[in-house]
Amino acid sequence: MYEGVLADLIDELGQLPGIGPKSAQRIAFYLLQAEEEDVKRLANTLLEVQERVKFCEQCGNVSEEDICRICRDPRRDPSMLCVVEESRDVIAIERTGEYRGRYHVLGGAISPIDGIGPEQLRVRELMQRLSDGAIEEVIIATDPNLEGEATATYLARALNPLGLTVSRLASGLPVGGDLEYADEVTLGRAFAGRRRVD
Repeated sequence: MYEGVLADLIDELGQLPGIGPKSAQRIAFYLLQAEEEDVKRLANTLLEVQERVKFCEQCGNVSEEDICRICRDPRRDPSMLCVVEESRDVIAIERTGEYRGRYHVLGGAISPIDGIGPEQLRVRELMQRLSDGAIEEVIIATDPNLEGEATATYLARALNPLGLTVSRLASGLPVGGDLEYADEVTLGRAFAGRRRVD
């Protein structure tokens, strides 16, 4: 429908996750009508992110430094390690204010259909971090979907022989949810993860 550089922009925007053809078109036309300095600032920020942001050498989280802010924080509990799939999971957990340990970002989840096995994830780095004996508990916080469950099962089997406390985040019914709308797996997990009320 469109041609030239506008078509190229729409195609490039459409490659972004969660951006479909209509959203890509809306964003492209928004950028066409935006002030030139706003578009330049966006373009410069994209280039700066590409140049400056990297992955923490220790945990794999995004950082502008070789070691991220969380890994450098001496107030963090070095005996606890929370294993997540992506950096955005770190942000979600940090927002709760409930966890004060350190993290390990796998860089994805096991997905044989997509050709992703443990070798494509940062599992080897995880095992190296655990080798010095400083970490006593590993919390597996992968997504409660098929890939996340496969990853959690794989990790639990690999970590159990190490004598660590290995736990998995609880899953079940969301606050404000209705029982009648819960699927069988979610409801089953809610029953399995029930706790005593005192």
